[in-house]
Amino acid sequence: MADRPYDYLSSLGARLAIARNELGMSQKKMADALGISLRAYQSYELGKRSIPVERLVELHRIFSVDLNWVLLGVDAVRLKHDLFALEEFEVALDKYLSDNGISLKSEKRGAIAARWYRSFLEGKGVIMDDVHTWIELLKE
Repeated sequence: MADRPYDYLSSLGARLAIARNELGMSQKKMADALGISLRAYQSYELGKRSIPVERLVELHRIFSVDLNWVLLGVDAVRLKHDLFALEEFEVALDKYLSDNGISLKSEKRGAIAARWYRSFLEGKGVIMDDVHTWIELLKE
């Protein structure tokens, strides 16, 4: 039997309350931060109403709350990512390829970026000389 909507809303409300408590905020302060009335916010935590998407976006934008967890009860992997570092690496990779007249198919370039990024997230820095070696191995 499928979950009834109020069962889902109760679970979502409980996760909202947990997130708010982890931030050390009162219901009033959270409501103010999200631009809603206290009564509306309380109804979300109690599972009586569904929180609007716009308020969820604000919750994430202001407090970096994991919306995957709030909505589904599971952690999102991507929130731990450092997209700025990946972007910097991709710019450096493109510059190196261009400066050296090297052409790589997009899937090979993607494999290099993915391998570098996986190492970065694991805390195993990869020096650019190693990346250059990978490029030499994959050159067409």
